[in-house]
Amino acid sequence: MDAARRSVIAAAVLSFALVLPLAPARASAIPGPLADLQERLASLTLRAPGRVAIDVEDVATGISTGVNAGTEMPAASTIKVPVMVEVFKQLAAGRFDLNTRLTLKRADRDSGSGDLYRGAVGSTYPVSRLLALMIDVSDNTATNMLIRLVGRTSINATMEELGLEHTRLADFIRSRGNGIRWTLRSSPADMVHLLDSMAKDQLIDEWSSREMVAILRGQRHNGLLPQPLPPGTSIAHKTGTLHDTLNDVGIVYAGESSRYIIAVMTTNLRTLDAGRRFIRGVSRLAYDALDRLASWRDANGFPSASSNAASGRAAQTIPGLDPLPAPAPQPSPQL
Repeated sequence: MDAARRSVIAAAVLSFALVLPLAPARASAIPGPLADLQERLASLTLRAPGRVAIDVEDVATGISTGVNAGTEMPAASTIKVPVMVEVFKQLAAGRFDLNTRLTLKRADRDSGSGDLYRGAVGSTYPVSRLLALMIDVSDNTATNMLIRLVGRTSINATMEELGLEHTRLADFIRSRGNGIRWTLRSSPADMVHLLDSMAKDQLIDEWSSREMVAILRGQRHNGLLPQPLPPGTSIAHKTGTLHDTLNDVGIVYAGESSRYIIAVMTTNLRTLDAGRRFIRGVSRLAYDALDRLASWRDANGFPSASSNAASGRAAQTIPGLDPLPAPAPQPSPQL
């Protein structure tokens, strides 16, 4: 890389550092593999097809890197992860259980993503079914039913209590019009913070964390972060789509030696195809860098990802629940 190019990238990295508050892990020296990743991400961002924000964290060490990680962005359907967290928080408090049935109301319906909006008003669905539909096929109507159950105020309050600075749900899911860009907001740093606690079995409690990871593993929209990864790589993630926005956030289980959190948010995209290529490029760069970081951890005496009990172990079967049938193939979601 020539000197002029390095100067441009260094200036870009410095500008990000000056604008964004750094988490403690960022303030420490970044190991070689992640320092290289940050430079590559900064270079890639200079050619981004729109406005982008990225955060990547190694679970074993807590060391992270990224570009514009603390920038507030349209959350699109990644906001459904906080909704799920609040559902499990209230489950743990005993307010309802996974078999509690909710009644579909006309006001719940939103056709932007999923098929439940075609359901008959007055029909009922268990919370377990609605959780799977909300996350794995991104059903907006199922999401609205769960928001109604737990309350938007409670969702926002819990995210604030957990230290998320940019995550808010200002309305139910209403995919028509442009207002949804402003009613559903988050940042890569917020999503990484949330998923890190989940990956460590520390979000609400151990059982809740593992159940949420299990639901995220069932994701049916796998054309972004998972697409460039080696066959067999396990990922628990949630996507989000608007007409000019693509997001994907998740926990990647890259074998026993590497487990990391990644959040990529893009908006004001020239085309969704350009956004897809960008997110896939970031995903592969992160995978390769975290694979090299595993060797660095071993050489420096850090624990491996496999030393954590939550490193990919599947959730236990919930007694009394019937298996959820596989949903029908979905069209490209609006949200």
